[in-house]
Amino acid sequence: MEAVMKIGGSLAEDPASLNALCQWLGILAKTHKILIVPGGGKLADIVREIDQSFGLSDVIAHKMAILAMDQFGLFLSDVTPNSCVSYTLEKAKKFSAAGMLPIILPSKLMFRKDSLEHSWDVTSDSVAAFVAGLVNARKLVLVKDVDGIFTSDPKRSEEARLIREVSVHDLLKFGGTCVDRALPGVLLETKIDCYVVNGNYPERIKAILEDEPTICTRVLLLNESQK
Repeated sequence: MEAVMKIGGSLAEDPASLNALCQWLGILAKTHKILIVPGGGKLADIVREIDQSFGLSDVIAHKMAILAMDQFGLFLSDVTPNSCVSYTLEKAKKFSAAGMLPIILPSKLMFRKDSLEHSWDVTSDSVAAFVAGLVNARKLVLVKDVDGIFTSDPKRSEEARLIREVSVHDLLKFGGTCVDRALPGVLLETKIDCYVVNGNYPERIKAILEDEPTICTRVLLLNESQK
């Protein structure tokens, strides 16, 4: 698989932009082997709220959040041309080989093979990285509503600066970013190139797939000095 692409649920906050992104993805799938992992979005936020109110067990909260990803995946399939849903990676690969855009509904896969920590440190970011490892993807692309990883929250600080490249080891030291806390550890295990990019600009996603420079953050597996 050329790329596993996580589509963040926050992108649904802007229907016009998400629709434009989905149109692009349906077209890109005809020339690039892409597998979509859906985010959780507001559906996962509901699980968080229930957890905060009732103190769910870690296992149940984790499973409910993954089921939220299934629901967002079904939604994505309904607004994305040339797409299809799959519960298995085998079928997803066949759809991709046929020039279609497979959207994995991860619940059955994760309930059977999940080796990730059961906590809110794990979100769809880490699930996507885990799936990318299973399909030996060349790239993991985390599509969000921000340009990449910043020095601070760009929605709260005008001084926030985009980090164009960051080592996975440095990312481990970050307190809070737009990616989940477990992601660096999963990337170290899967050893897959990771990019964080703004889905409101679909042409940037195309550039990443085609190894062209664009606005995003690339997570490096090694410090430059170690290469």
